[in-house]
Amino acid sequence: MRGVLRAIVQKYNGERRQLLAMLRDVQVTYRCVPDEAITLLAEEVDVPRIQVEGTATFYHFLSHEHRGNVTVYLNTSVGAEMAGGTEVAAAFEHEVGTPFGTTSADRAIGLYTTSCIGMSDQEPAALINDIPFTRLTPARVRAIVAGIRAATPLPEMLGPLGDGRNASPAINAEVCNNIRHPGPVFFAPYTQGVALARALESSSLDIIESVKQSGLRGRGGAGFSTGQKWASCRATDGESRYVICNADEGEPGTFKDRVILTECAELMFEGMVIAGYAVEARRGLLYLRGEYAYLVPHLEQVLQDMRARHLLGRRILGTPFSFDIGLRVGAGAYICGEESALIESAEGKRGTPRNRPPFPTVSGYRHRPTIVNNCETFGCAARIAEHGWEWFRQHGTAGSAGVKLLSVSGDCERPGVYEVPWGTSVREVLALCGAGETMAVQVGGPSRAYVPPDRFDRRLCYEDLDTGGAVTVIGAHRDLLAIVENHMQFFANESCGFCVPCRAGNTILLHAIQKIRAGLGTTADLAAIQQLGAMVKATSRCGLGQTSPNPLLSTIEHFRDVYLARVRADVDYVSAFDLEAATAPSLVVTGSAPLAGRG
Repeated sequence: MRGVLRAIVQKYNGERRQLLAMLRDVQVTYRCVPDEAITLLAEEVDVPRIQVEGTATFYHFLSHEHRGNVTVYLNTSVGAEMAGGTEVAAAFEHEVGTPFGTTSADRAIGLYTTSCIGMSDQEPAALINDIPFTRLTPARVRAIVAGIRAATPLPEMLGPLGDGRNASPAINAEVCNNIRHPGPVFFAPYTQGVALARALESSSLDIIESVKQSGLRGRGGAGFSTGQKWASCRATDGESRYVICNADEGEPGTFKDRVILTECAELMFEGMVIAGYAVEARRGLLYLRGEYAYLVPHLEQVLQDMRARHLLGRRILGTPFSFDIGLRVGAGAYICGEESALIESAEGKRGTPRNRPPFPTVSGYRHRPTIVNNCETFGCAARIAEHGWEWFRQHGTAGSAGVKLLSVSGDCERPGVYEVPWGTSVREVLALCGAGETMAVQVGGPSRAYVPPDRFDRRLCYEDLDTGGAVTVIGAHRDLLAIVENHMQFFANESCGFCVPCRAGNTILLHAIQKIRAGLGTTADLAAIQQLGAMVKATSRCGLGQTSPNPLLSTIEHFRDVYLARVRADVDYVSAFDLEAATAPSLVVTGSAPLAGRG
């Protein structure tokens, strides 16, 4: 093992900040991260063993236990359940002969669940050894498992390849882009290098001023002024500065960045180079969520092509400016979408959010001034450099300039990506995607709002209903509380565990919705949920806990009748504890009779 581990370390030049990449390679090689590998990696990289173990145990796609020569990660998000995910899961268990969360006795196949994998527009979907398989059915599951048993290479079991670059040799995926409504920024004609050339004709301060004047705000959901962020980074003294693109879209129902990475990677990377010029950085990183690892060969090819055209690397377009971009790939952790947790992960550590201040623009990657924006923001920045800030201001509203990419999924005829101007109403989005009778629309993913029908005229913009991009249509026939439980399970699973309000509070809230769905809830429980939810939001350390109670709080506010139909008002408390169920395992071991049967 030492020789294999040494080769992995040498592949990354022994760089400590590449520890997560090394661990990913170990997982692929051994189908787990053995204790011996942790010890040897610590020696080779010269870091404490506890640091390696801490990183190895933090991420969902790394495991001490063998996860099968072929590992299936089936998506369990709401979108998957809406599309028949339960039947697909049952088919996998039947065909493999082992339940989810385990590996078959012969170690051939491991079955595991995971949260949203960025395929909500083509569910049910699974990652099988990092290869996405979409639109699964029980019949197709039977064929896939039979193929695995027959040692058929996974790429040979793919269905028809997807549209656009998905069918290229560098991607070779059955994933579809589903671009339903193109707009002027991402899916309009684009000539590579024009935006960058125009930016390099200006001073770095002029670029920042132009981005400020454009009104561009971060497209990840927080909505902070992009120009202000860049100005703060540039004004901070430092030996070096960094530009990081956050491609870790982990919010259930979000997949717009997947399409940008597939079809508009050059535009996004060009925006990163322009940002580097603006803040006087020399190095950029794309942090790619582990679920999109299948895009790595494509992205590496795009970067290499840009270097060949002198759009990246040394002396870009013949100017004194040099800037290059590298990749960092995650390993399954929703919290890494938070910018400081992302930076920790990019440095090869656990993705635990940092205390703020200082903010990343002051002390970020390697404790140097760093800007972190997402794929969509960098693409917008490139278009601003190309066309000018006045052009960008022509789209959107006074307080929300430009366009927004929406990831639309759920109960609609045309799920996919929609590029719309800020200010578009929820009702207009429903008409575009072909929604039928709709109970609610979840705007911004589980961490945001559930919008009832009487508020469908609300507009998607920072002045009214802000969103990172996810729009999930919930049909009138759905069990709303089952959807809420799914989302609370997601947040309970994804909490990094650092702070008590988030770690414990989300679990308590999950148990509360489970109690209500079991018919044991009371109106007093609703009041307790609202009180606890407010506390979790107010006292959690980062954005996860500050938004995680929203599935419960938003639905109790806007769909209270749904809850009142499921809870009791005649008593204040009904116990959810089942003594007989809790003692049943021990009674089997001891051969004792149940308490109720004793005289």
